[in-house]
Amino acid sequence: MAGELTPAADTRERSATVDGNKFHVLVTAGYFAPGWRAGGPVRSISEVLALASDDIETSMLTRDRDLGCSDPYPGLSGRWSRVGRTNVFYLGVRRLGHWRSLWRSLRAGRFDLLYVNSVWSTFSILPIAAARLGLLRVGRVLVAPRGEFGPAALRVHRLRKRIFLAAWRWMLQDRRVLWHATTPVEANDIRRVLPRAQIGVVAVSRGPEPEQAPAELPATHHARLVFIGRISPMKNLDLVLAALAFVPVPVRLDIYGPVEDEAYWQRCREHLAELPESVAVSYQGELPPEQVRATFARYDAFVLPTRGENYGNAIAESLSACCPVLCSDRTPWTAVLRDGGGLVLTELTATALGALITQVATATPQQRHTARVEAGEAYRRWRDSRAPVSVLDQAWQVIRDPACRVPPQGRTP
Repeated sequence: MAGELTPAADTRERSATVDGNKFHVLVTAGYFAPGWRAGGPVRSISEVLALASDDIETSMLTRDRDLGCSDPYPGLSGRWSRVGRTNVFYLGVRRLGHWRSLWRSLRAGRFDLLYVNSVWSTFSILPIAAARLGLLRVGRVLVAPRGEFGPAALRVHRLRKRIFLAAWRWMLQDRRVLWHATTPVEANDIRRVLPRAQIGVVAVSRGPEPEQAPAELPATHHARLVFIGRISPMKNLDLVLAALAFVPVPVRLDIYGPVEDEAYWQRCREHLAELPESVAVSYQGELPPEQVRATFARYDAFVLPTRGENYGNAIAESLSACCPVLCSDRTPWTAVLRDGGGLVLTELTATALGALITQVATATPQQRHTARVEAGEAYRRWRDSRAPVSVLDQAWQVIRDPACRVPPQGRTP
């Protein structure tokens, strides 16, 4: 996290005017701490804010409640609060008084950068429109699509997204708009949708600190598999359940995560009736973020045949806890997995995934422990190769020196 959450000095109204010698950034995101049900973006944004240099002053706008929750965070709704070094306003979107208080705070200040997380969110559309109309004084805009321009993501609600882009393209390709891609692949995804997009930053999270060694697990004849993530079509849990029917030896799968799509969850449950008696599947409910790594450490492998990830925080957490990952080749982690972090699924079919699961399930307890050691070592090598630099500092450098911008092919400078 970016830091402990504490009340701001004036919780009802707080001016955005700050030290004139600093680089001022307004960050917007639909969900943020203390929420966690929105998954990886919450953790990624927390890291961006935590890594920002002392010369960057950050303010943030977010909802006053977590994903799927009807109740606001206690004591935060309609107020400015301090999270680490960031002033955060928790907005109740249906509360007119909140909008008035927020507007009084923001109109007095000027921001060098507006950093929005998502293309489709109201918390991105409204601030960008306000900046373009001059209602919000902003120098530049940095957009992080968070994987939303990946081919699989664009196929979800395709018609609505095409209509939106047709109407909004002129705004997104404005000369003041820069883009934050997490990998060169995502940079190319952005340019495929918006050919004139200016990629300002290609940067990915450095991930959590790795465990020194995997914990010793009780020896069992069956493999212990886990799925941790939002239960939605993008994460492809139904493929995991279908694949288990092709595993000829005993295996146990525990599922953790919020049910984001009830109809999809019903399809997943229908697969359970088709599984052999040697396969045990259990839904364990939601998992608070502080328990994720300790949970991964109790399993032989994390199975995630995702349809696409621009980063994949859960993958980083699993590897950092020495839990190998069985994952599709549609993430930035393929090279790390092939370096010892796990197994790569190149074909999104139940038989192909079943074959990978069978490799884990037929391994001896000692072989499964060795795989956990190798997963931790692969992650450690990857993490040691990355410098802890904030996206915001990189954006500031690009704004000062446009020559630092990413080349058209999406390669890093």
